[in-house]
Amino acid sequence: MKKCQMANCSMDLECYQVLSSHTQKTGITVLCSIVGILCVLENSLVLYLIFASPKIRKKPSYLLISSLALADVLASVVFVCSFLDFHVLNSTDSSKEIFLLKLGGVNTSFTASLGSLLMMAFDRYVCIHRPSEYKVIVTRKRVVVAMAVMWIATMIIAFLPLMGWNCCKVNSMGWNCSELFPFVDNKYLSSWICLVMILLLCIVYAYVRVLWKAHKHTVYMEKRQTQAGQRNAKMRMDITLAKTLVMVLAIVVTCWSPVLALMTYSLFVSLNDNIRKVFAFCSTLCLVNSMVNPIVYALRSRELRSSLRNTSSRFRKKVSISESIPEADSIQKSSQIETICDDTACNTDMNLLKA
Repeated sequence: MKKCQMANCSMDLECYQVLSSHTQKTGITVLCSIVGILCVLENSLVLYLIFASPKIRKKPSYLLISSLALADVLASVVFVCSFLDFHVLNSTDSSKEIFLLKLGGVNTSFTASLGSLLMMAFDRYVCIHRPSEYKVIVTRKRVVVAMAVMWIATMIIAFLPLMGWNCCKVNSMGWNCSELFPFVDNKYLSSWICLVMILLLCIVYAYVRVLWKAHKHTVYMEKRQTQAGQRNAKMRMDITLAKTLVMVLAIVVTCWSPVLALMTYSLFVSLNDNIRKVFAFCSTLCLVNSMVNPIVYALRSRELRSSLRNTSSRFRKKVSISESIPEADSIQKSSQIETICDDTACNTDMNLLKA
């Protein structure tokens, strides 16, 4: 394959449009449309459930979940529109600035999604390792400040190519341009890859530490228990937690590893069209991750499920006034006795950790 070159700050964008057959374009369109619509609906529902409830939106943990949901909504809209416009509709009339603006939007949303996942992992880490000090350390004000800093830093990093760190400004001959993204300098791409890998490693480390703490506590409780029935019941916590964390980490790693591997590979080896087609399809896995996030991190929450039931109950009452749903009050009461730490993605039993 002939490497895409740039001359006089102009580049042949058609050489980056590797989806040639009608079958490939149809497949990627159907995949992006279905996943993108589900992603928007799920994350929009999460945002509504959080901000429609004054009780829920005051909790720092749910502010982090709302940041993740917002990032995933933006990722689905910006990515699907930009991706289909470029690879399926073969749009090449965009200027360098417009293209880098779209790319910056995609990078901002996906990087903010990972940044939100990292802050949620830190939230779980503090909740498990320092449960008695959790409400002092993780306050609403600190979470809001951390979210603002994360979003601002993410936007600055994502729009660096638009602000000047691109092939046109850095290397006018275009010899160091990425083979996957037009106008993007390979040094910037390598820096972004390093950032994402650091975020992923920090997420993995935090959750491994959470799992290790739960396992140590379970072993400790096993020694203290004298009745076999009680011991077996409490030993179930680390098994449940292990299953949850393995699922969380497997989803993140599975969705991001192929893209990062191909990006890294492109820095050292010239790519052929087949590999770039594989990259185009693998990039949709990041969108799949955004679709799965609300299921893993939000809709498994007891409080959000209760809020969803209450919302559904009110909707059904409006449709059919004669229909009565007596369970709404009991749901609301049961959600009030939950602690801020035990209603999260990890589903940990903080009463056990405090015992």
